[in-house]
Amino acid sequence: MISISTILALVVSSVWATDYTLEFEDSDLYSECSEKLPGAIGLREAFDMRNIVTELDIDGLHLSGNCTTIWDVPSTDRISLRMTVMHFDRGTWQPTVFNTYARDFCAVMFDKELSWYKYWLKYFANREEISEKCIGTKGTVLVYKPFIVKPLIQNVIGPIYRGRVKAIFNFESFDKNNVKGATDVCFEVRGQVEKIK
Repeated sequence: MISISTILALVVSSVWATDYTLEFEDSDLYSECSEKLPGAIGLREAFDMRNIVTELDIDGLHLSGNCTTIWDVPSTDRISLRMTVMHFDRGTWQPTVFNTYARDFCAVMFDKELSWYKYWLKYFANREEISEKCIGTKGTVLVYKPFIVKPLIQNVIGPIYRGRVKAIFNFESFDKNNVKGATDVCFEVRGQVEKIK
């Protein structure tokens, strides 16, 4: 039997939930990390991005083409991903409650419930090859089906945000003894977030 408190919690949560849309700062999409850790490289050092085509218009960011992995991680290593969302407030970047960590990114990168799949990885045309090699195998080509990126983030419970935000993506590799690799990959995606509900 469902209790009154459970029903109340569901009703209150749905009333307090907020939807947001994100508009990117520029058509380049990926920015260098503003605070890179020692040994970290940017996205353009980890991947040859010359064949990626982006165009920003009223519909969103149109993305197509392919990129090739330059980052060279041994196939026996595990790649982790930490994504942190920051909000620009009164002249400085402040942390938010929105953070994600994948201890083994390669094992979960095509999980349909995760945000990076919904907004990014579901558009790869060669998922079988990427699943086999992951993103750290030098020479792997990541082929995008043409798509439009216009993130809609729904049912967010927590403080209300408006204005500039950035998502920081940090990829790290670890060997079978859990020793961290020498080179990390760090990049940011920046934009303006607007409350729509």
